[in-house]
Amino acid sequence: MKMGIITGNENGWSITQLRRAMERRNVTPMCFSFPKIVARIEHKPEASVDATDILRDLCALIIRPIGRGSLEEIIFRMDLLHRLERLGMLIINPPLSIERSVDKYYALALLEEHGLPVPRTAVTENPDEALKCFYELGEDVVVKPLFGSRGVGSTRVSDPEVATRVFRAVSFHHGVLYIQEFIPHGNSDIRALVLGDRVVASMRRVADDWKTNVSLGAKPVALKLDKEMKNLAVKAAKVIGCRVAGVDILEGPEGPLIVELNSQPGWRGLQSVTTINIADEIIQYVLSELRV
Repeated sequence: MKMGIITGNENGWSITQLRRAMERRNVTPMCFSFPKIVARIEHKPEASVDATDILRDLCALIIRPIGRGSLEEIIFRMDLLHRLERLGMLIINPPLSIERSVDKYYALALLEEHGLPVPRTAVTENPDEALKCFYELGEDVVVKPLFGSRGVGSTRVSDPEVATRVFRAVSFHHGVLYIQEFIPHGNSDIRALVLGDRVVASMRRVADDWKTNVSLGAKPVALKLDKEMKNLAVKAAKVIGCRVAGVDILEGPEGPLIVELNSQPGWRGLQSVTTINIADEIIQYVLSELRV
């Protein structure tokens, strides 16, 4: 049995962990990037990498991650994943869930529509309207890129003049203004790794300032979630359609709030504070889905 991993770096830490987990189960890993794929219509194979027929030679595809690219490249990659899924391939995560989660507005709107707690958020292309929203949200906000992860590009703004300059700068470069109320959270948050219908591991991320990303220096601390928090994380993943998800939860003054959901989460920090082999759990889950 051979399983595909679409990645730009087959020697990355997470990819190495997945490859080893596959090999322990007598599954042969095959790593390749999107530019290696040839897609065909009206002749076969429908998609291939060199001599490998993706649909017939691979049992499943794990996407780690979509990667950077032009608008055309990203659209083609998603179109290709949708086609492979329609033709019967198991893809982790499903392309629709990737599209939903990568867009913060899309994801947060879906979560709110399903009754899940999220921070007050405003999104606009107009810097003047954004300034009005700044006041609506309490004059202490976090401005985030609509697409992006690991906290890169997120800025906390609590001064009207600074807000005006930030909003105009983003608008000048044709960016969308995604503005979220700042939630006091003691410089820590929760990351829950959801796999299927359960939380497989979780941690508290403790930072020196308001950004709590491990990639930016936050410290992972072991954490066992209660049933209510586990259910919240699992429901969030299901709403977005993710089979594997990193769900980020802030513990605000009025209760937990889901701030983001990552469909292609890293787990190096989480692995350092849990005895569970996360890669093993992921591969075992993929194999169990093949038997459904």
